[in-house]
Amino acid sequence: MHIFISNREDDVKPGTSGRPVPGYEARIVDENGDAVADGEVGRLLIKGDSSAAYYWNNPEKTAETMQGEWVNTGDTYTRDADGYYVYGGRSDDMLKVGGIWCSPVEIESRLIEHAKVLEAAVVGREDDDQLIKPEAYIILNDANDASDVLAEELLEHCKTGLARYKYPRWLHFVDELPKTATGKIQRFKLRKSD
Repeated sequence: MHIFISNREDDVKPGTSGRPVPGYEARIVDENGDAVADGEVGRLLIKGDSSAAYYWNNPEKTAETMQGEWVNTGDTYTRDADGYYVYGGRSDDMLKVGGIWCSPVEIESRLIEHAKVLEAAVVGREDDDQLIKPEAYIILNDANDASDVLAEELLEHCKTGLARYKYPRWLHFVDELPKTATGKIQRFKLRKSD
């Protein structure tokens, strides 16, 4: 599989990945594998003739990914009422905050809207009651701006632009974020850094 959902020149909806391209079918399912309603969060499954049959010498990954004719992409999506698919993040990065799925990408996007923020990464962290809450690691445009006052300003910035349960409970100003050779943030390293 390469491209199975896309916006097209004559069919574009900003903020979405688009709709399935000819030859592919897409489903969004919950934890039980049942289809979710439009607007609900779930895992994206794809079916098409170009999918692989298995992972070489990796039966565990094959069992996790290849589900009959369907391929578990490992991505979390919603589908809007018009049939456009909206990316929410990698399924293993999603946070369940207060019983509601929450995308770290949405929180990161809100943080980097702030003029002083260059980059942000959000992971889940247990609070004192063992409930998962968002935790943010932030690189500033100017490291000298780091302060408790700015941290409060960023929290308020998130509270005014996101659903109340999504704001980060902890903010850390850092000099760099762990990344792969291709520039993807390695959130698992941030989760282990606590």
